[in-house]
Amino acid sequence: MGYVAGLDSGSTSTKLVVMKDGKIEGFYVVPTGGNSLKSAQMVFEQWSAKTGKTEDDLKSLVATGYGRENIRLARKTVSEISCHAKGVHWLFPACRLIIDIGGQDFKVIKLDNEGRVINFAMNDKCAAGTGRYLELMANVFQMSLEKFSLAAETATGSVEITSVCTVFAETEVINHISWGTAEKEIVAGIFNAVARRVYSLAKQHLAGDKEIVFTGGVAKNKGMAGALSKIMGCEVKVSFNPQITGALGAAIYACEINGGQ
Repeated sequence: MGYVAGLDSGSTSTKLVVMKDGKIEGFYVVPTGGNSLKSAQMVFEQWSAKTGKTEDDLKSLVATGYGRENIRLARKTVSEISCHAKGVHWLFPACRLIIDIGGQDFKVIKLDNEGRVINFAMNDKCAAGTGRYLELMANVFQMSLEKFSLAAETATGSVEITSVCTVFAETEVINHISWGTAEKEIVAGIFNAVARRVYSLAKQHLAGDKEIVFTGGVAKNKGMAGALSKIMGCEVKVSFNPQITGALGAAIYACEINGGQ
């Protein structure tokens, strides 16, 4: 009995999920900035401020994400791919394919019936298709990410964004703006371009899968979820807070280390 936690030290944000008795007790998210140790301390401070508990009250902590090796309190470190698989299987037991789009990369993860990773593919050599790419595009329109995610809701068509390079794609977008193209159609084109990039990575792993789950911070973007659902040919499901899925998986690993409690 007691508290266990999973900490996902990502490139853009740091997430903490605390569990007790096999249930989520709370979750906390802060920007990572340039210091993974500092952001980890910040999420623990948020938990402490809310509950009065400290790291000493944790029975087990598992770390994942880019900065996982820097988390000294962790009893174990696990890859983000395994943690996303573990978190998604806990939330969606029937899921067989995960699309995870984070700040700096995106991944496609194939699962078996038990939620174990069969295979995965990853795009980590180009910003196009990542959260950073969408953030840069939102800045072109001087929109918040929240407003940007809804900007294509009423679009009846979309422009074609052909460049895979972020810089050239930005130039295409600026050109469309200067030509007077409807803003919502440009944004729809951006979402469709990202969806095509993800699909090109995912299609080799598709085998009639009808339970596809979208995770990572970008999954909070409704426009992206809609574009992915369209190109995948089925509803792409999103959890109550897709940004914490990796940290949730790490917390479930921590539960297992602590004897399932």
